[in-house]
Amino acid sequence: MQTTVAVNRPEVARQVAAYLLNIEAIQLRPDQPFKWSSGWNSPIYCDNRLALSFPEVRTFIKNALAGAIKSHFPAVELIAGVATAGIAQGALVADVLHLPYAYVRPEPKKHGMGNQIEGRVLAGQKVVVLEDLISTGGSSLKVVDVLREAGVEVLGMISIFTYGFSIADENFKQKGVELVSLSNYDCLLTEALKLDYIESSQLETLSKWREDPGSWGA
Repeated sequence: MQTTVAVNRPEVARQVAAYLLNIEAIQLRPDQPFKWSSGWNSPIYCDNRLALSFPEVRTFIKNALAGAIKSHFPAVELIAGVATAGIAQGALVADVLHLPYAYVRPEPKKHGMGNQIEGRVLAGQKVVVLEDLISTGGSSLKVVDVLREAGVEVLGMISIFTYGFSIADENFKQKGVELVSLSNYDCLLTEALKLDYIESSQLETLSKWREDPGSWGA
């Protein structure tokens, strides 16, 4: 199953990429790589939570997410955010769509009611999961498992940005989950070059990273 650019509108993908670059939510450093928690060396670092601090960007993204959900998952009855980065964005989008909202923790609380799902979720509800960023998809798809165990129907997942790793495509395919993303790595590189965030000579190494991120820069 392939990742879909929301609402088949490439102008949305371009604008989201440009916004994330302009507010430095995405930084590109092919010559001074970042180190991910997985141990991977990476020429890119993405923190979409920064978008919440910029009203123009925040509004554009929430409306784009809401529009994509209406287009791809019109039967949706509830929005479920992925903790922690998807919590705020999910609440914003649920408000735009006038839908119930919940969020899912990485693991159950160790006190109180021991909830892993926060909010009212009913068996049989049609749910769209909202995530801010997709890398391999592993942690995001664990949320799908939790929701399915609660008896809901997961229509699909929507994210702000995806790296477009082949392993993520395979993981989503195996779980039978449709993924829709507002923007992606290919679009980002195009915008970064156009806006002079990178030079054409850096495109090759940036493209090679996505092909084999585990060994890139080792």
